[in-house]
Amino acid sequence: MRRVVITGIGAVTPVGNTVPQMWESIRQGRCGIGPITLYDTSGQKIKLAGEVKDFHPEEIIEKKELRRMDRFTQFACVAAAEAMTDCGIDLETTDRSRFGVLISSGIGGLNAIQNEDRKGAVKGYDRVLPYFIPMCISNMAAGQIAITYGLTGMCSCVVTACAGGTNAVGDAYRQIKDGYAEMMLCGGTESCITDLGIGGFTAMQALSPSEDPARASIPFDRERNGFVMAEGAGMLVLEEYEHAKKRNAKIYAEVSGYAANCDAYHVTAPKEDGSTAARCMLEAVADAGIKPADIGYINAHGTSTKMNDRVETTAIRRAFGAHADALAVSSTKSMTGHMIAATGAVECIITALALRDGFLPATIGYREPDADCDLDIIPNEGRSKQVDFALSNSLGFGGHNACLVLNRPEKGVKHADEH
Repeated sequence: MRRVVITGIGAVTPVGNTVPQMWESIRQGRCGIGPITLYDTSGQKIKLAGEVKDFHPEEIIEKKELRRMDRFTQFACVAAAEAMTDCGIDLETTDRSRFGVLISSGIGGLNAIQNEDRKGAVKGYDRVLPYFIPMCISNMAAGQIAITYGLTGMCSCVVTACAGGTNAVGDAYRQIKDGYAEMMLCGGTESCITDLGIGGFTAMQALSPSEDPARASIPFDRERNGFVMAEGAGMLVLEEYEHAKKRNAKIYAEVSGYAANCDAYHVTAPKEDGSTAARCMLEAVADAGIKPADIGYINAHGTSTKMNDRVETTAIRRAFGAHADALAVSSTKSMTGHMIAATGAVECIITALALRDGFLPATIGYREPDADCDLDIIPNEGRSKQVDFALSNSLGFGGHNACLVLNRPEKGVKHADEH
């Protein structure tokens, strides 16, 4: 059995534009949600979002290339640069045909689509940017990253809405586990804080109309009334364990289990009895070769919508039974907002760091208990606690469910030796 470990991480988020900045904010319980500045909100209902702040991609990407990239690709490339540097790989001595790329984006280049449509309506559509199509298609983040580093292994883009980042990490894990690659650069990226993007989610009544950042993204709170749109990217370098050990790479955590399925129920609403999401969690646990009682922490999908948080609670209780009362469960979307396809990858990074540091992040902004969400959600302040195995959940529009099991690498070594 080939084992898969995380050897590099990179992030651009509303709570920090590098992994150290982001992790410090998460540990301190800082909220990255604030008034929208990327466009004029005066004619629209929603005023808040989780924007990336002080973003300077020109420090990483040549200005000529920047002009050919939508914001979602810029996020991906900057986060990928951090992850590649962090993993310490020498590309000159690496078989790049065994190094793949798998980057998710749920919506792709919405900024480019909206801007060029407005230009075309005035000047004629034959006069849009020559790079319009490469700027807007969802797979271009993966393509640009592969080109940058000369990675000629499998290169793809999974599009599964809010589950995309988790699917990308999980599918990359399987590429390595099943012997198709030694290394994969994987994750998710998103940038759809535009008047059209926010308007679309507003029309379907998915977003919180709150104008108070402290009471907007409040997962599991009785007063929750929608999620807060956010943007950013999370990138991970996954590596076959023996390959990483041979080059003495640092290891953050092991990815030891993954499952994905579909509610096959509704385009936006989760299946109310939580049965399919519960099965996804249990299949990920089984893939890791452990028992449900071995899981000590869950980074929940926890979007702050009425239905999601209730159904996810039901699913966790259905999957873990009596052990659900002993589980620590939190939603870091209370700090970052919901980054759509990027969110699962960022939450995978956060879960890996929680295992490494023995620190479980909080669900901040929690005030009003809800009897339908009666888990230990680590309210308001993070908790120093070492757990060996953790689960990261993503439940996306279209009924897409994806779950990852991570463990401390030393526990994985012991676990592998015992079996």
